Amino acid sequence: MNFVSSIVLVDIALLAMLGVVAVAIIRLKSLFAIVMLSGVYSLVSATWFVAMDAVDVAFTEAAVGAGISTALMLGAMLLTARRVKTPDKAGARRWGPFLAVFATGGLLIFASTDLPAFGDPNSPANSYVGKDYIERTPSEVGPPNIVTAVLASYRGFDTFGETVVIFAAGVAVALLIGFGERALAFSGQRSVTPEPVSPDDHHMVLRVVSKLLIPLIALYAFYVQFHGDYGPGGGFQAGVIFAVAVILNALIFGLSETMDAVPAGAARAGAAFGVLLYGGVGVVNLLNGGAFLDYDYLFETPAPGSYDPHHWGQHFGILLVELGVLATVASTMIVIFYAFAGRAPEIRDEDW
Repeated sequence: MNFVSSIVLVDIALLAMLGVVAVAIIRLKSLFAIVMLSGVYSLVSATWFVAMDAVDVAFTEAAVGAGISTALMLGAMLLTARRVKTPDKAGARRWGPFLAVFATGGLLIFASTDLPAFGDPNSPANSYVGKDYIERTPSEVGPPNIVTAVLASYRGFDTFGETVVIFAAGVAVALLIGFGERALAFSGQRSVTPEPVSPDDHHMVLRVVSKLLIPLIALYAFYVQFHGDYGPGGGFQAGVIFAVAVILNALIFGLSETMDAVPAGAARAGAAFGVLLYGGVGVVNLLNGGAFLDYDYLFETPAPGSYDPHHWGQHFGILLVELGVLATVASTMIVIFYAFAGRAPEIRDEDW
């Protein structure tokens, strides 16, 4: 068996696993099991993206799909029932959605037959603007990771818009849901005394292990942030990973203790600060005579015909805007989690 055949078998196996998990999600009634399987689906999808050489996409899918989305869905699940309620005569009502999904899937499969072969050098993904980015990045931007150069420099304005959208999502959730009575009490507006930890607490092992893992998760977030110029990663992935560290602390040690360490007001301020930092870099470029987010004008107006072989403006500009993305993404994820978890009632483990 040659290498290509083994890759095809791996792809088929991963796609089969995705199909099995999807069918299981459809058939289950327990919301907790559905949320857990959704995380499994994201992890398998990330593995498939790695097999397809889309490492940055796989990184994002693992961090967002299997990480933060699972935690947020668990928080949202606390506000609803534990099981899906099946309405009367549900069998007849399922045929309409099933036929719509079946028809859409058939159209997608039919359209995929016209796609270029994987790795075709003449395909649009490997020619035209993509080829131009590959050729121009070393001389114009500098970072070895071309994905970072494209997202933070060439299309930095689009990324700024995505950052603003994330911030707007956090603001919308906070305005619609608020932080709940428990979160208001934990933030100091009401007097609440947390329950002491019993010596025979059956979560003792989990608490001890998490105290070792949570700092490592936060440290890994900063590694992903500052290593994004050289490998997969960046502000979006690092922000989600850092938020997972905070949310994991809240799930294990309680919302009260976590909100003492990371107050809700600080999270909201961090989300706004990230957007201001990103936009502020563009304003500085404008004041120095350049275009918005043209990092070559970050420190001063370059002399006509001058060339910076180190690309200091580009490097520091990308670093600053990525820090803005990190602050906005991490803070927004924490704000959304506080919004859901702050309204959830206290439940026992067996109630899950």
